[in-house]
Amino acid sequence: MTNSLKLPQLLLRLALGVGFLTTVSDRLGLLGPFGTPNIEWGNWHSFIDYTGTLMPFLDRPAVNIMGGVATTLELIIGILLIIGFKTRMAAIASCLLTLVFALTMTVFLGIKAPINFAVFIICSASLLLSKIPVYDWSIDTYFKK
Repeated sequence: MTNSLKLPQLLLRLALGVGFLTTVSDRLGLLGPFGTPNIEWGNWHSFIDYTGTLMPFLDRPAVNIMGGVATTLELIIGILLIIGFKTRMAAIASCLLTLVFALTMTVFLGIKAPINFAVFIICSASLLLSKIPVYDWSIDTYFKK
């Protein structure tokens, strides 16, 4: 039986990975300053302000730490998905991280916020990716051979 998921899993890995890296780049100001069209945050300060709205029960230093943790996880997950290393683990981490985002956004901003950011889609796509049996065109496959 041939693996009919070769191209779909590659495209899904790349889409999720690039999505995470683009988001990280935005909050670090690498894609342009705040106020530029299609730039959500544009700098770390704006991102932390937004993060604070998702965690109003934390003080600013704790929000900074949580923002740093989320950004670090997104960077690592994005890279792992793109190169296809520990893909299943990265996909599960992506699913769990975006599930946390979806829940906090829904509780503190309403249901429209996670829908606008496609968080439910990313969470579901990550779960689907974690269930694919073979990740062709990946470092995982190279090490299996």
